[in-house]
Amino acid sequence: MPILAVVWLALNPTENIWPHLVSTVLPTYLFNTVALMLGVAIGTLFIGVSSAWFVTHYQFPGRRMLCWALLLPFAVPAYVIAHVYTDLLEFAGPVQSLLRDVFGWTRANDYYFPSIRSLGGAIVMLVLVLYPYVYLLSRAAFLEQSASILEAAQALGLSRTERLFRIALPMARPAIAVGLAMALMETLNDFGTVDYFAVRTLTAGLYDVWLGMGNLGGGAQIASLILLFVLCLVGLEKFSRRAQSHVQGGNNRFRTLERVQLTGFRATLATTLCLLPVILGFIIPAIVLVRYSIIHFEDSWNADFLTIAWNSISLSSIAALVAVLVGLLLSYSKRLMNSTVLRAAVQVSSLGYAIPGAVLAIGVMIPFSRFDNALDALMREYFNVSTGLLLSGSMGILVFAYTVRFLAVAHGGIDASMKKISPHMDDAARSLGHSSLGILGRIHLPLMRSGLLTAVLVVFVDGMKELPATLVLRPFNFDTLATQVYQFASDELIGESALFSLLIVLVGLLPVILLSATIDRSRDVYR
Repeated sequence: MPILAVVWLALNPTENIWPHLVSTVLPTYLFNTVALMLGVAIGTLFIGVSSAWFVTHYQFPGRRMLCWALLLPFAVPAYVIAHVYTDLLEFAGPVQSLLRDVFGWTRANDYYFPSIRSLGGAIVMLVLVLYPYVYLLSRAAFLEQSASILEAAQALGLSRTERLFRIALPMARPAIAVGLAMALMETLNDFGTVDYFAVRTLTAGLYDVWLGMGNLGGGAQIASLILLFVLCLVGLEKFSRRAQSHVQGGNNRFRTLERVQLTGFRATLATTLCLLPVILGFIIPAIVLVRYSIIHFEDSWNADFLTIAWNSISLSSIAALVAVLVGLLLSYSKRLMNSTVLRAAVQVSSLGYAIPGAVLAIGVMIPFSRFDNALDALMREYFNVSTGLLLSGSMGILVFAYTVRFLAVAHGGIDASMKKISPHMDDAARSLGHSSLGILGRIHLPLMRSGLLTAVLVVFVDGMKELPATLVLRPFNFDTLATQVYQFASDELIGESALFSLLIVLVGLLPVILLSATIDRSRDVYR
């Protein structure tokens, strides 16, 4: 429904400003979007793949800790890290102030310092928090590669570098492609960072045209263009995995590979290269947020903070439960009747994660507001009663939007857990007289407890961090932690936003811990 609503409005705008957009701002939007995605792709691939290769195949100081520490930037939203580094690196910040004190500079013209609020700055910020997508899937792929294949390549005279580029990377390409596609989709979804840095991407332009110019049709036209980018990403990801089938066979699959022991300069270099993303992407932002939270604690810790925190927690909790219930319905329905039509319907229903929040906001707002207006007009005409904005003016529209966006996350985890349950258990239960609903409640749910809890937690955390859709769809006088951080940052009140940001980061650590534990359990023998 959201996709159809966006396409319909884009093709039937009230005022067609598309020619004006094409001749003025659209080329800038397109250039910045493509440049941003290209920069993020290069950065996330380099950091994610190289760090995954190092911690998997080499032994160096800190390797065991870095295996999970490299996931920590997952917990930091891009807009939070953008606010932190802007405060650190701007002209009045501590870094430039220290340089002026050391070298005796007095004015900005006395020296050159790159502007953090730029396209390059936005690329760096997004790379620091999105590379874990590539790292996570690359490391999992490297861990699952057959020991016998790599040892055969070594016996044929291939060096470590040649084995990486000729054997390991081609085998891991499907996983790397998925991680890269997810990182680039999050790049398209980002609004807080590009807006704060004044980088006019398609997402920022959508808000400018829709809310700034008051032209919903023009906003829908830009949204449809963003959807084309999403379709291209999905197509490229599938194209990169075409005809890719690697069978991991034999008893040597999970046999321990001997990691190369690095010493001296090489060991120091490996530790530094893997530690640097953690320091820049998590440790420095965490230290700054904790410091500012302590300094501004009395100003931030008040009734408004508790209300906003409760809004975020309650909204994300409800959305997580709804998404998991719908995901469970989809997965179990497919298990009961695995028809072609049903599989296609489930795949379509899981496309929401690929839709950027800004596009989703338009796609949800249009049908919901039309329904509210039609119902209100009907009630006024026949009963002289105004129903108001039942859907578009309540928290329900946010729960619906979150469910659409994060259903793929919930369904993916639940479906993976359900596939581990043997169909013979269902047959045995039916032979004992249990209905399908009884089998679900008495057999599947207890066995899937871990997968269900993981799905609830991941959707909950994603909801806590969601900004673009929440900014537009939230009811009046309803703020979340994400929107409050955005408002404080827009007013240059970084210190006052620290406690709100810190709570988002702390909540975001939960799935990081789960992800790390899952990887370690999947290949304990490789440790």
